[in-house]
Amino acid sequence: MANGAEKVRLSLQKDNRGWKKWGPYLSERQWGTVREDYSGNGDAWNYITHEMALSKAYRWGEDGIGGFSDNKQHICLSFGFWNHKDKILKERIFGLTNRESNHGEDVKEMYYYLDSTPTHSYTKMLYKYPQQLFPYDKLRQENGRRGKQDPEYEIMDTGVFENDEYFDIFIEHAKADEEDILMKVTVFNRGKEDAPITVLPTIMFRNTWSWGYEAFNYKPIMNGISNRLIEVTHRKHGKYNLYLDNADELLFCENETNFKKLYGTANNTAYPKDGINDFIVSGGKTSTVNPNHIGTKASARFTRTVKAGSSETFRLRYVNHTISEPFGGFEDLFAKRIREADEFYDDLQRDVSDADLRSIQRQAYAGMLWSKQFYYYNVYEWLKGDPAQPGPNQGRKWGRNSGWKHLYAANIISMPDKWEYPWFAAWDLAFHCVPLARVDADFAKRQLEILLREYYMHPNGQIPAYEWNFSDVNPPVHGWATWKVYEIDREQNNGVGDIQFLEKIFHKLLLNFTWWVNQKDDTGNNIFSGGFLGLDNIGVFDRSTPMPFGGKLQQADATGWMAMYTLNMLRISVEIALVHPVYQDMASKFFEHFLHIAGAMESIGGKNSSISLWDEEDQFYYDVIHIPNGQSILLKVRSIVGLIPLFAVEILDPQNLDKLPIFKRRVEWVLANRPDLARLISRWFESGKGENRLLSILRGHRMKMILKRMLDESEFLSDYGVRALSKYHEENPYKFYINGEVLQVDYTPAEALTDIMGGNSNWRGPIWFPLNYLIFDSLMKFHAYYGEDFMVEYPTNSGNLVTIKEAAVAIACRLIDIFKKDTEGNRAVYGHDQKMQKDDNFNDHVLFYEYFHGDNGRGCGASHQTGWTGLVAELILKTAKETVRESETQEAEIIK
Repeated sequence: MANGAEKVRLSLQKDNRGWKKWGPYLSERQWGTVREDYSGNGDAWNYITHEMALSKAYRWGEDGIGGFSDNKQHICLSFGFWNHKDKILKERIFGLTNRESNHGEDVKEMYYYLDSTPTHSYTKMLYKYPQQLFPYDKLRQENGRRGKQDPEYEIMDTGVFENDEYFDIFIEHAKADEEDILMKVTVFNRGKEDAPITVLPTIMFRNTWSWGYEAFNYKPIMNGISNRLIEVTHRKHGKYNLYLDNADELLFCENETNFKKLYGTANNTAYPKDGINDFIVSGGKTSTVNPNHIGTKASARFTRTVKAGSSETFRLRYVNHTISEPFGGFEDLFAKRIREADEFYDDLQRDVSDADLRSIQRQAYAGMLWSKQFYYYNVYEWLKGDPAQPGPNQGRKWGRNSGWKHLYAANIISMPDKWEYPWFAAWDLAFHCVPLARVDADFAKRQLEILLREYYMHPNGQIPAYEWNFSDVNPPVHGWATWKVYEIDREQNNGVGDIQFLEKIFHKLLLNFTWWVNQKDDTGNNIFSGGFLGLDNIGVFDRSTPMPFGGKLQQADATGWMAMYTLNMLRISVEIALVHPVYQDMASKFFEHFLHIAGAMESIGGKNSSISLWDEEDQFYYDVIHIPNGQSILLKVRSIVGLIPLFAVEILDPQNLDKLPIFKRRVEWVLANRPDLARLISRWFESGKGENRLLSILRGHRMKMILKRMLDESEFLSDYGVRALSKYHEENPYKFYINGEVLQVDYTPAEALTDIMGGNSNWRGPIWFPLNYLIFDSLMKFHAYYGEDFMVEYPTNSGNLVTIKEAAVAIACRLIDIFKKDTEGNRAVYGHDQKMQKDDNFNDHVLFYEYFHGDNGRGCGASHQTGWTGLVAELILKTAKETVRESETQEAEIIK
């Protein structure tokens, strides 16, 4: 990558300081989270509701629209708005709780992340604010009326945008320096009539002084100077000035709870957290703002009437020194930072020629960079309660996360979705790191390191899953992500890899690998269970709870994941051993462990057993359940569980083997003396493309059978990627009979029809990017070994033969087509919504959903989960590179 201005800024500081000290680190929903829940029954959604959030001081973080903060979230900047009709200010994004919506919690707003550089030297987002009453009640009532079989009722369905009676509010940040942030809000009136709006740039201190700790007994302060300046003083950060360009007035209150409103008890201040809200919506008739212009929360009020079809712009500047002309050169600085952002992405996208794809990719990166959040959670303090607060219910000592008292999180972490999932999720985070490595490899590496630190990882080696239950089990994908990030970083550094990073991660992954072996292979036979493993409702049973009738489940996906994990560790240890030969013993260990897992997958019931995870009749992998009477049953659900063994593939370069004589000698001994295991490894004794050697669970025949089913459009292959459940089950639901009941798995291509794991996600038919990306990645590895000679039929029964790479690229293109405009200018992701399809003020902006309809590609679930859906950015890059490579090859052939 060329050394432009943004690249230089990135090189100055590897951690989240310097140019990355300030960024979009506020959550979009702090209410309804586990860490803010001090109830006795663990009802996080109702302990602090959306309405209560207006008046309640948070304990562990802050939320806001377009929020910026320092890297420990002591000082927070965000924006509030009022359309002069709503009963409350629009200070935070609204959505429904798990119980209020027919398919689980769901945001009910329209907003987009449009741009960001990795240092946040420039950022841009868009919020769409209705000019009519925001339909809070309508959304609650209609979603509450609907059942699982009904579609969700979205804000677009309410009609508030139909006559263009809304404001497009663009929020931009541009840094003049590390501690000098220019902010601009541009409000467009899309309607046909003039409309009033009040814009409220807001600054507040995260409340650290109300909890009774000596280290935080200091209360910072801010005070207003005329209508153009707020002075900000904080002991940990020093003094800042927030300059306002032409504000109507400054309003101050305290970031402290309104106890009288919420609980009927006395307040600690006359100007609580909701003071500015009450003052504005009452038309200035309340005495809830401090007339002395001091406090811990402040807003500048800008009230304007925006003419129809026109816009108004509001400017402010936050800086750690005094400036006589704070708005001099303001627009020039914005123009400069935008040019630098363009320069950065032009270099990154040099192989991507299609304008629409470039826009999709850049918005995907923007979503990932905007989804950083300061995540703060000290489980020990949370369980015991704070000195200055009422003691929590005693049941908390043995309740949620009580086994994780060591966990102390206070870091900038990539969130799956800052509204629907404003907490880290272990396996999501691993996938985030792949596209993030393209724009900021140092940040991606730190993300992988964070969850493996001793104050996150359990002493027993388990990686914390997510705050609702840190003890839940996510697939072991950190080893895979570590290698992918290492590869991307090495590519960007002229072939020089960060061995120190690899070695550091490897040691911690050893602890996690050992935890898996000890906890999830309880019989010691190299076949693994694991529970739900991130695939919420994929199975016949809720895999996060004990099996009915005392049965024990052995999982094709858990075992496939562990085979993959073993090969990831093998690949990493080989790479380190090239620099530090002592790691050859670790390479030998993981090579042999992989062989034993491969052998176990062949037959899991002992010498005389006919039970295997591989079913010869169907030519597919299934879970097996063992019941107390000794019977073992294959659960013949054709799901993505059966495709996961495909991910266990790795290529060993004989040139590297020659450099590792101890490892090579051990490999040759095992293969010579254990033919029972050697026969399970695909074509070990045959040279592949470039004399490479292949390690894989799937031999040639099994791989062809798996691919035959996966590439069948009547089964897994959709026009928009690979489904999580075969369409075969649409006409042939799987039924399991137990105690007079029938448990049934149907093909369900969109939202879930069950309440398993909360019911807000669905793995029984939709398309999910993380596993589709692993399919793509694995197929590319297989092609690297087999080369042009290994042909597959794509799609199955089409008569069209292609190489494995061509099939992989074709799948990637189907995934990209979810977002890409078709010949009529429509995007599959927006389904049948004509406003979003035909109105350029909607259609040019892209939402990255959690998962996608298995038949038509419509977005489902969380609407801002750029997190792992951001992998589309990497697919766009990979497919573009393949196109360029093929073009160069053809050109060379012509010249030849």
